[in-house]
Amino acid sequence: MSDKLWGGRFTAKAAEWVDEFGASIHFDQKMASEDLEGSIAHAKMLGKQGIISNEESKEIVNGLTALYEELEAGKIVFDVKNEDIHMNMESLLTEKIGPVAGKLHTARSRNDQVATDFHLWVKHRLPHVLEVLTELQAELLVLADEHADTVMSGYTHLQHAQPITYGHYLLAYFEMFQRDYERFEFNQKHASISPLGAAALAGTTFPIDREFVADELGFDAIYHNSLDAVSDRDFALEFLSNASILMMHLSRMAEELILWSTYEFNYIELSDDFSTGSSIMPQKKNADFAELVRGKTGRTYGSLMSLLTTMKSLPLAYNKDMQEDKEQVFDIMDTVLASVKVFTGMLNGLTVHKERMLATTQDDFSNATELADYLATKGVPFREAHAIVGQLVLIGIQSKTPLQKMNLSDLQAAAPQIEEDIYDKLASETAVNRRTSIGGTAVENVKKEILRNQKILEARG
Repeated sequence: MSDKLWGGRFTAKAAEWVDEFGASIHFDQKMASEDLEGSIAHAKMLGKQGIISNEESKEIVNGLTALYEELEAGKIVFDVKNEDIHMNMESLLTEKIGPVAGKLHTARSRNDQVATDFHLWVKHRLPHVLEVLTELQAELLVLADEHADTVMSGYTHLQHAQPITYGHYLLAYFEMFQRDYERFEFNQKHASISPLGAAALAGTTFPIDREFVADELGFDAIYHNSLDAVSDRDFALEFLSNASILMMHLSRMAEELILWSTYEFNYIELSDDFSTGSSIMPQKKNADFAELVRGKTGRTYGSLMSLLTTMKSLPLAYNKDMQEDKEQVFDIMDTVLASVKVFTGMLNGLTVHKERMLATTQDDFSNATELADYLATKGVPFREAHAIVGQLVLIGIQSKTPLQKMNLSDLQAAAPQIEEDIYDKLASETAVNRRTSIGGTAVENVKKEILRNQKILEARG
């Protein structure tokens, strides 16, 4: 006969290596506190509903509370022979209070128990994700405010496009992280649904009170279909999907931090705290932490695809495949929290080379659109103006002369509508500040957006 808690109908014991393969305790022990939390709520409900006596309920709750204290003190040792966190805790409870511990599992299954633990684990940690995102956004606003008028080149296709400000650039990432925040905020809704009471898949014949248990555990709702309750992992997929989008945003900015800290760009310098050196080249200062965040993005995508693939063809309700749902989420939660904190630190210690940024807009042709727009205001059709300026740019490239340094007579030879005021229009600062449309890069716009975004953060309390 098997020595497992579920082994009544089995006549043989599995080999130790088979037990090892099937066990999940080496990773699901991370949900130990959530398992105890769920069991305490369940035991209270069993007593309240008269399914077990009040004395038995209190004895079980006291035993579970004692186990929680031992867990907090680091005194609990888990056994792989008990497979998972649920069986381990039940065995430990039995050692502590005796056979009455066996009544705890009345009206529940490991299927709804593990789903509840997992919901609680994600639910407890999503606020931490929101917290670190808020800190990152606050740091972006500080830096954007400092550089609201720092002129730099904006890029498309990694080619100089038009002058913008560094503050405007930083606010673009604020917006991305705001959408990330909203996605994780919504993720809390689906994490905060209680599966407990669905039992194995069909509910239970016992007169349980699912709403009571949900309230005890701080859930906002309960599942209304027992099959869905034990088989749903959408909340975990949502977390991994949201994490993947967030990491993509971080990776994009990491790429720019890496590029812009190179000798060729020299727009910024990362602090020593978030850089490393070379074992052979003494001059090196590598953006390793930005590179690590960029690298961990692939790891996050892999976890999302792994769980999507695991879930894609599972029939209802619970299947052992779903044991593979947790390690990725545990890992990516740590990855996201660490990556966002690192990014906040990198931005806090960033040195911005304002003069270098400005200089790159003064020896290029990123003001070409200004001249085309100028001609359009003089009545020249924009397509014709575009062609005229394109020819002037070609002349400028060949003669190594920026538009703003060309003689007025040469400009007028291409377009007689051009007057002396063109030189002010071609200045980088003017080009930036003329873009006052909502969402534009004008300094006054940037400052307004900083104030608007500060109110968003303040509203979070």
